[in-house]
Amino acid sequence: MKKRKDFFDKVYGIVAQIPKGKVTTYGAIAEVCGIKSSARTVGWALNSAKDSSLPCHRVVNRFGALTGKVHFGDPELMENLLRSEGVEFDEDNCVIMSKYFWHPKDNL
Repeated sequence: MKKRKDFFDKVYGIVAQIPKGKVTTYGAIAEVCGIKSSARTVGWALNSAKDSSLPCHRVVNRFGALTGKVHFGDPELMENLLRSEGVEFDEDNCVIMSKYFWHPKDNL
């Protein structure tokens, strides 16, 4: 249980630092937390977050798809929040990762 709490706390610390208008991925967060293959666990951590001020909407999958949008109540909320920050999407409705990707390892 302690390891899970420590991992979740690391995830929350990284997510709190994602700048407005940028996104990162579950995998990038997992990598910085030291367990590169734990992208899914990052998602579980975000789903368990009690702090509503965390910008969880800024975490997308490696292709820029909004796979976490189902956890926001309104399935359009995640996209609307990102668009309100100036984030643009491609024709497949994925974030343009080449323009908006923020890698925590380069910024922490």
